[in-house]
Amino acid sequence: MSTFKSFEDIEAWNRSRALCNRIFELTQRSEFWKDFELKNQINASSGSVMDNISEGFERNNKKEFINFLRYSKGSCGEVRSQIYRAHDRKYISDSEKEEIILECKKISSMLSSLIIYLRKESFKSGLKFIFNLITFKSFI
Repeated sequence: MSTFKSFEDIEAWNRSRALCNRIFELTQRSEFWKDFELKNQINASSGSVMDNISEGFERNNKKEFINFLRYSKGSCGEVRSQIYRAHDRKYISDSEKEEIILECKKISSMLSSLIIYLRKESFKSGLKFIFNLITFKSFI
């Protein structure tokens, strides 16, 4: 049986890590690099997507984990909005915009599914979170 034993086992965290790296690559371009405020903001919000998943998981509390997953979803929406700004300013192409928007929507959907799963499941208090991925994957 597959389980989440650490936040690194969560597919949404792995995808958000890849998203964070992709955003960083895009912001290294000279035209993007000069827009310090947007560059810093989008790098911070893309990092928050993955960071909130990991922080919530490590708290070993279902209610807090759900709250941090919501924060992560919010940061994912923030990245999407900033991608539109980057596109409007001609820092990224149409295809790059669509690629990032699609990935943000996928991550957000995965986070929603995980929240639904966590709300439905009961966990014995005091035990480290271990989630049954077979059950969880039925929500995705």
